[in-house]
Amino acid sequence: MNTPVNKILILFAHPRFEKSRVNRALLHGIDQIPQVTLHDLYERYPDFNVEVEQEQELMTAHQIIIWQHPFYMYGAPPLLKQWIDLVLEHGWAHGSGGDVLKGKIIFNALTSGGSREAYTVSGYNRFTLREFVIPFEQASTLCKMIYLPPFAVQGTYLLTEEQLAHQASLYHSLLRRLSRGDYNLESLKQLSLLNDWFDRDSEASES
Repeated sequence: MNTPVNKILILFAHPRFEKSRVNRALLHGIDQIPQVTLHDLYERYPDFNVEVEQEQELMTAHQIIIWQHPFYMYGAPPLLKQWIDLVLEHGWAHGSGGDVLKGKIIFNALTSGGSREAYTVSGYNRFTLREFVIPFEQASTLCKMIYLPPFAVQGTYLLTEEQLAHQASLYHSLLRRLSRGDYNLESLKQLSLLNDWFDRDSEASES
């Protein structure tokens, strides 16, 4: 049996969580994964008054960070942007002496109404999802963190209950594998989405 080696911090930012069918499904049962800490930013900071030192302590205590949020107007909800601007400060996360986060893994877990096909060069949104999250990637690189492709649940309005349950199962499997250290970073970096990790493994097992 593999021994858990990574603690995972989910920085969850959803201003209307009570109305989010998809995010409720993704987070249901998350407390059954011992290595995962769920940190609901809108619940913690309804006034947007982010407590920087406490957030930095949380970051320091975890090896893998996930920005989980809906994909609003091609970006994150405002509180998450506020969090990034305040918490990832110069001299702590980057710049002279800012090496605290060096080597930590980070990625986005996104939900979007648009389908995966809509996020292509020839699709409705004209760019891939990976291109839209480049600012997150660059901020992570600035902080010497290891940025992975996003995990994305897309076409949310069209998902059946069975399809949604499958996506939630994939997300939980992803968290468990990451917490065990059961991954190859260079291989994961080559994926378009982390969701594809499971499709690739399935294909390999069938070949």
